[in-house]
Amino acid sequence: MRCKNLVSIADLEREDIDELFALTAEMKEAGKKDATDICLAGKTLGMIFEKSSMRTRVSFEVAMTQMGGHAIYLTKHDINLGERESIKDVSKVLSRFVDCIAIRTYDHETVTALAENSSVPVINALSDYTHPCQALTDLYTIKEKIGSLDNVKVAYVGDGNNVARSLAYLCAKLKVSYAVSSPVNYELSAEFLEALENNVNGKDSYIKLIGDPRDAVKDADIIYTDTWISMGEEEEAETRRKDFQDFQVNSELISYAKNGVFVMHCLPAHRGEEITDDVIDGVNSIVYDQAENRLHVQKALLKLLINK
Repeated sequence: MRCKNLVSIADLEREDIDELFALTAEMKEAGKKDATDICLAGKTLGMIFEKSSMRTRVSFEVAMTQMGGHAIYLTKHDINLGERESIKDVSKVLSRFVDCIAIRTYDHETVTALAENSSVPVINALSDYTHPCQALTDLYTIKEKIGSLDNVKVAYVGDGNNVARSLAYLCAKLKVSYAVSSPVNYELSAEFLEALENNVNGKDSYIKLIGDPRDAVKDADIIYTDTWISMGEEEEAETRRKDFQDFQVNSELISYAKNGVFVMHCLPAHRGEEITDDVIDGVNSIVYDQAENRLHVQKALLKLLINK
């Protein structure tokens, strides 16, 4: 992997993604055989979490432990980035202590400032703008389930949020068809699509915005959704529930897709809102395989970034 940091999918070239996916498969298979790879023995990951999380925290900590390393969990109140101490100072000091920094935060500029001032790799474990670790896991999972990403169509139904943007970048880079269906005023923005075009030439060949979710899922191999109300948007809850009511992933919507379509959700899910119980618990769902793969993808990512 040629990049020093993972701030956004925009940082990655196709070769980087292929290398990451190949190593993920190798490490996952080795794990099944109890072939322990302690390649990060003596290494430490500093984890700054301004936003709480279950999957992200556990997967990163377990990844470091399984590879012989250690992880330190730092909450917003431990550091108070930009308040008690400047982001620049935190980055420069942490770089003297740890071998890699993962940050889960609100403001994407916090991630970029941390990376700009760090002498060790920085991983964006989520910002309001993008969620690269999730998107990498998602496309790896699709490849694992289908066997290839050739001629695959992903239909994303819901908010044009950080997950939707990250998937758009990754699908464009991997030449995967990606149809996004969102209510009016919740679509991928024109500014984002322009930035994507500047990073990936010909993105219009793969990225389509489709208003009606029934049209979006037609011929889809994957239907993907995410919560309508992300952390920090609680005051908009009632408005969002009303605006998104026709964008629920349910059995009726699935009937418009291919037989055997897979259903994905990055979790946590608000059951009965963006997705129904019978779908998330049904035979089409690969939600828990997707969640597990966060561990395997992040193990490979940590190994590639730390052991350069």
